[in-house]
Amino acid sequence: MLGTQLYWWYRGKKVAHIVDSEEFKKGLRKGQIVDLRDSAEFDRSHILGARNMPFAQFKLYENSLRKDAPVYLYDTTRAMPIRIASRLKKEGFKEIYVLKGGYSKWDGKTKSKKN
Repeated sequence: MLGTQLYWWYRGKKVAHIVDSEEFKKGLRKGQIVDLRDSAEFDRSHILGARNMPFAQFKLYENSLRKDAPVYLYDTTRAMPIRIASRLKKEGFKEIYVLKGGYSKWDGKTKSKKN
Protein backbone atom coordinates (compact mmCIF):
# COMPACT_ATOMS: atom_id res chain seq x y z
CA MET A 1 0.00 0.00 0.00
CA LEU A 2 2.79 2.40 0.87
CA GLY A 3 4.49 1.59 -2.43
CA THR A 4 1.33 2.49 -4.36
CA GLN A 5 0.99 5.79 -2.52
CA LEU A 6 4.62 6.66 -3.21
CA TYR A 7 4.20 5.81 -6.89
CA TRP A 8 1.19 8.11 -7.33
CA TRP A 9 2.85 10.87 -5.31
CA TYR A 10 5.97 10.72 -7.49
CA ARG A 11 4.02 10.39 -10.74
CA GLY A 12 1.72 13.24 -9.75
CA LYS A 13 4.60 15.60 -9.01
CA LYS A 14 5.99 15.03 -12.52
CA VAL A 15 2.82 15.79 -14.48
CA ALA A 16 0.69 18.11 -12.35
CA HIS A 17 0.54 20.41 -9.36
CA ILE A 18 -1.18 18.59 -6.49
CA VAL A 19 -3.03 21.35 -4.63
CA ASP A 20 -5.25 21.56 -1.58
CA SER A 21 -8.77 22.91 -1.57
CA GLU A 22 -7.68 26.53 -0.94
CA GLU A 23 -5.21 26.56 -3.83
CA PHE A 24 -7.78 24.87 -6.09
CA LYS A 25 -10.32 27.63 -5.29
CA LYS A 26 -7.88 30.35 -6.38
CA GLY A 27 -7.81 29.05 -9.94
CA LEU A 28 -11.49 28.33 -10.45
CA ARG A 29 -12.30 31.55 -12.28
CA LYS A 30 -9.43 31.33 -14.76
CA GLY A 31 -9.28 27.58 -15.28
CA GLN A 32 -11.17 24.68 -16.77
CA ILE A 33 -12.60 22.53 -13.96
CA VAL A 34 -13.01 18.89 -14.91
CA ASP A 35 -14.88 16.31 -12.83
CA LEU A 36 -13.67 12.82 -13.79
CA ARG A 37 -16.31 10.94 -11.79
CA ASP A 38 -19.16 9.11 -13.50
CA SER A 39 -22.27 11.03 -14.52
CA ALA A 40 -24.42 9.77 -11.63
CA GLU A 41 -21.94 11.06 -9.03
CA PHE A 42 -21.58 14.35 -10.90
CA ASP A 43 -25.35 14.81 -11.04
CA ARG A 44 -25.66 14.27 -7.27
CA SER A 45 -23.11 16.96 -6.43
CA HIS A 46 -20.10 18.64 -8.01
CA ILE A 47 -17.86 21.68 -7.72
CA LEU A 48 -19.66 24.75 -8.97
CA GLY A 49 -18.51 25.49 -12.53
CA ALA A 50 -17.13 22.01 -13.22
CA ARG A 51 -17.93 20.04 -16.30
CA ASN A 52 -18.25 16.30 -16.31
CA MET A 53 -15.78 14.28 -18.39
CA PRO A 54 -15.99 10.76 -16.94
CA PHE A 55 -12.64 9.01 -16.79
CA ALA A 56 -13.90 6.07 -18.86
CA GLN A 57 -15.00 8.40 -21.68
CA PHE A 58 -12.33 11.08 -21.37
CA LYS A 59 -10.96 10.43 -24.86
CA LEU A 60 -14.27 11.66 -26.31
CA TYR A 61 -14.05 14.98 -24.45
CA GLU A 62 -10.37 15.85 -24.33
CA ASN A 63 -10.40 17.87 -27.56
CA SER A 64 -12.81 20.35 -25.95
CA LEU A 65 -10.11 21.48 -23.49
CA ARG A 66 -8.00 24.52 -24.32
CA LYS A 67 -4.23 24.21 -24.00
CA ASP A 68 -3.85 27.92 -23.22
CA ALA A 69 -5.90 27.77 -20.00
CA PRO A 70 -5.15 25.91 -16.77
CA VAL A 71 -6.90 22.57 -16.23
CA TYR A 72 -8.15 21.63 -12.76
CA LEU A 73 -8.91 17.93 -12.33
CA TYR A 74 -10.65 16.04 -9.56
CA ASP A 75 -12.23 12.69 -8.81
CA THR A 76 -12.84 10.62 -5.70
CA THR A 77 -9.20 9.47 -5.68
CA ARG A 78 -5.91 10.84 -6.91
CA ALA A 79 -4.96 8.01 -9.27
CA MET A 80 -7.38 8.80 -12.10
CA PRO A 81 -6.63 12.53 -12.25
CA ILE A 82 -2.90 11.74 -12.33
CA ARG A 83 -3.43 9.39 -15.26
CA ILE A 84 -5.41 12.06 -17.12
CA ALA A 85 -2.82 14.72 -16.19
CA SER A 86 -0.11 12.51 -17.67
CA ARG A 87 -2.09 12.21 -20.88
CA LEU A 88 -2.69 15.97 -21.06
CA LYS A 89 0.98 16.71 -20.38
CA LYS A 90 1.91 14.52 -23.37
CA GLU A 91 -0.59 16.48 -25.47
CA GLY A 92 1.13 19.77 -24.62
CA PHE A 93 -0.87 21.13 -21.70
CA LYS A 94 1.33 23.18 -19.38
CA GLU A 95 -0.80 24.09 -16.35
CA ILE A 96 -2.46 21.05 -14.80
CA TYR A 97 -3.73 20.94 -11.23
CA VAL A 98 -5.14 18.02 -9.25
CA LEU A 99 -7.28 18.41 -6.12
CA LYS A 100 -5.43 16.71 -3.27
CA GLY A 101 -7.68 14.18 -1.57
CA GLY A 102 -10.32 14.36 -4.29
CA TYR A 103 -13.88 15.61 -4.06
CA SER A 104 -14.31 14.44 -0.46
CA LYS A 105 -11.75 17.08 0.63
CA TRP A 106 -13.51 19.92 -1.22
CA ASP A 107 -14.95 22.55 1.12
CA GLY A 108 -15.94 25.18 -1.44
CA LYS A 109 -19.15 25.87 -3.35
CA THR A 110 -20.96 22.93 -4.88
CA LYS A 111 -23.99 22.37 -7.02
CA SER A 112 -26.35 19.58 -6.03
CA LYS A 113 -29.26 18.05 -7.88
CA LYS A 114 -32.49 18.94 -6.15
CA ASN A 115 -34.82 15.98 -5.57
